[in-house]
Amino acid sequence: MGLMNGVNNDEYVRLLGAWPSPFVLRTRIALNLKRVPYEYLEEEDTLNSESVLNYNPVYKQIPILIHGNKPIRESLNIVMYIDETWLSGPPILPSDPFDRAVSRFWDVYIDEHCFTSINGVAVAKDEEERKTAVAKLDQCMTLLEETFQECSKGRGFFGGDNIGFIDIGFGSMLGPLKVLEKYTGVKFIHPESTPGLFHWADRFYAHEAVKPVMPDIEKLVEFARLKFDTSVFK
Repeated sequence: MGLMNGVNNDEYVRLLGAWPSPFVLRTRIALNLKRVPYEYLEEEDTLNSESVLNYNPVYKQIPILIHGNKPIRESLNIVMYIDETWLSGPPILPSDPFDRAVSRFWDVYIDEHCFTSINGVAVAKDEEERKTAVAKLDQCMTLLEETFQECSKGRGFFGGDNIGFIDIGFGSMLGPLKVLEKYTGVKFIHPESTPGLFHWADRFYAHEAVKPVMPDIEKLVEFARLKFDTSVFK
């Protein structure tokens, strides 16, 4: 049984990712929250990466967490794996089965509705498409404001006193949201319409597990300009 960088091969942790990806960010935050040492491997061309094709031949996507020689795929699945595997930090998912189910429900909602709405604004071909996507995204924020008030129970995070599953799921979308706010002029998280989310976002950004890995907004802005050839970014 060999060693890699002084760590047993079976316990060595690697993460294949790309810096702009909110889904990779989720994994990095979870690893930081659990204080898990890992090697981060930036994949600049994920479509043609031999490592990505080797470890995720079905979807050919990042993030991919490699624990020893075992690949774990899909961001929410990875976060749950990290929570169940390492007990070195605070729990990410609640212990109560109902609360766990609620957390999973809202993270799936964030992916299926909020992220797709963010993407919808970014790829809108005309003003009508943009307005429709903006309205859907506003609806997402309204629902998440209500969810925050219910789940936080007056504390700082969706997870209570510390970052939890919903915090990681939604917090990873704050960068793309800020990029859209910059270009559309619409404040999706506002101190009057979504006061809970507004103050939560500040706490999330400042958290020690988040701050070192949160992408720079100006870099994200430039990335969005190059990726999306639509009127929103012109």
